[in-house]
Amino acid sequence: MLAHLLPRLSDVFGPFNVFVYISFRTAGAVVTSLVIAFALGPAVIRRLRLAKVGQVVRDVGPESHLVKSGTPTMGGIIIILATTVSTLLWARLDNPYTLVALVSLLWMGAIGFLDDYLKVVQGKTRGLVARYKMIGQWTFGLALGAFLIWNPISDHPTTWTSVPFFANVAAVFPVPVFVIFTGIVVSGSSNAVNLTDGLDGLAAGLTAIAAATLGIFAYIAGRVDTSHYLGFFYLPGAGELTIFALALAGGALGFLWFNAHPADVFMGDTGSLALGGALGVMAILLKAEFLLVIVGGVFVLETLSVIVQKGWFKYTKRRFGQGRRVFRMAPVHHHFEKLGWSEATVVIRFWIVGVLFAMVAFSTLKIR
Repeated sequence: MLAHLLPRLSDVFGPFNVFVYISFRTAGAVVTSLVIAFALGPAVIRRLRLAKVGQVVRDVGPESHLVKSGTPTMGGIIIILATTVSTLLWARLDNPYTLVALVSLLWMGAIGFLDDYLKVVQGKTRGLVARYKMIGQWTFGLALGAFLIWNPISDHPTTWTSVPFFANVAAVFPVPVFVIFTGIVVSGSSNAVNLTDGLDGLAAGLTAIAAATLGIFAYIAGRVDTSHYLGFFYLPGAGELTIFALALAGGALGFLWFNAHPADVFMGDTGSLALGGALGVMAILLKAEFLLVIVGGVFVLETLSVIVQKGWFKYTKRRFGQGRRVFRMAPVHHHFEKLGWSEATVVIRFWIVGVLFAMVAFSTLKIR
């Protein structure tokens, strides 16, 4: 909004011209998102407590988590509101990258909100039936793939995507495969963050790291000089996605103020599905789907731990008559808790690993 209004008044007041620059507006978006999250947090938590929207903790997890029962959940609303308002305020609203990213955040957030509402308000333990949740995620993913095919938002071929560590090399998909691929990325990233959201501050901190990393890649992709020098796809207009990405990171950090151990509020599926979906969509828009595997490396490891655990248990039960486990508990963050690590130790060390994955992602710009 400000990018549309204030530069027009630069003839009256010259400094308004700074609103043309993405770097300035990105800084404004981060601060705004943080401030909104700080301001909204106490009020939202208070309303959730009054509505008795408390987390249901099952007795199948670590015993230390039982004390968290009743902690307000659905706090992802704080992140969604902070990110949305900040993006609307600082980004250009005629930019397709911005609009698609915002729609993904709100769509996935709505699915998560419905799931949380059914679980904690309606008392349905399972929440939204898994297949309906997947239908909602896949519907958006497939619709996005079809939209990008029929309405390309850049001059770069829609079905091409970059390959990390290789300059000017692209993976080319047939149209039907590309549409399915977008569905896989959106649903996969959304569920990966959802699986990771099991410890105080874990998903919020890792999302802030991943979103900031993708924001830097968006800035690179939107500049013809930098993208050419680094061998990255040049995507005119993609720079505006930097504002959304850093607003998302700011909202996640603001939420972390209330979600740090011991948490006053949990993001719930409202937040985790929205954050994961937004990360996946940003990767698709930047043609960096394979890079997302590196940027969100911790999310990938968490998901793989669940797949391996379930797969090995079913195989050994069929083969030997008794199921066996690879990890003491999955996702893998619970495995380390079972080994005796404190919750805060697991979270901080996973954040460190998340930063390392981000550094590896940045290294792909030079190791080519």
